[in-house]
Amino acid sequence: MIFMVHGMWAGPWCWKNYRHVLESAGYRCVATTLPYHDMAPHDIPDPRLGTTSLLDYVAALEREIARLGEKPILMGHSMGGLLVQMLGARGLGKALVLLTPAAPAGLPAVSPSVMRSFWRMQTTWGWWRKPLRPTPADARYALLHLLPEAQRRQTYERFVFESGRATFEIGFWFLDRRGASRVDASSITCPVLVVGAAQDRMTPAAVVRRVARKYAAVATYREFEHHAHWIVEEPGWEKVAHYTLGWIEATKHAV
Repeated sequence: MIFMVHGMWAGPWCWKNYRHVLESAGYRCVATTLPYHDMAPHDIPDPRLGTTSLLDYVAALEREIARLGEKPILMGHSMGGLLVQMLGARGLGKALVLLTPAAPAGLPAVSPSVMRSFWRMQTTWGWWRKPLRPTPADARYALLHLLPEAQRRQTYERFVFESGRATFEIGFWFLDRRGASRVDASSITCPVLVVGAAQDRMTPAAVVRRVARKYAAVATYREFEHHAHWIVEEPGWEKVAHYTLGWIEATKHAV
């Protein structure tokens, strides 16, 4: 079983391509919806979303995993990749797949492209306690720039709001007294696949390599030259999905 965790502004719909590949190979896939993300894109977000912590997300995911009846492979994209690391540190996955993951506390993750990706959202007072959604231009720059124009518009129109609190905990972990995004690497003993993308502006490949080095004892790192952050839908996604499937197949007898 594969438990799939989406990232910022997204939903279970972003896993459509990967689910097709993995389910065709016989795996049961469960694509979850993070709290307060089950809304229409143009609806007013639940006011509680703005102050929802990464720890709240993880608590909800842990409850959902407990109902599965077995320990799954955990797969996460972007912020979902960080949530999967946090879940893995709690011993909740038999293997972890991290696709262009956000970095946990302690790893330098700031670059000019990351600053530009979040600049407009984070220059509004009180953003750290408000629901956030990028403009079409910001989404295009930060994570959708390799999609064809029509597909880019369709994907953006599905984006919902994200937690300002969770965004703060990721980007400003050094100011977060609770250390919400902290992950104890020694607690992750299962196999880990870390996938980076050479053209990623939101979680640059240099940052994703640091994530892989954090779990060096158990991690496999693979970087894809012609991909960026939205690796789950970009042209050529099939190569990444089939590589991921191959890693899972090669790993399943060891877990």
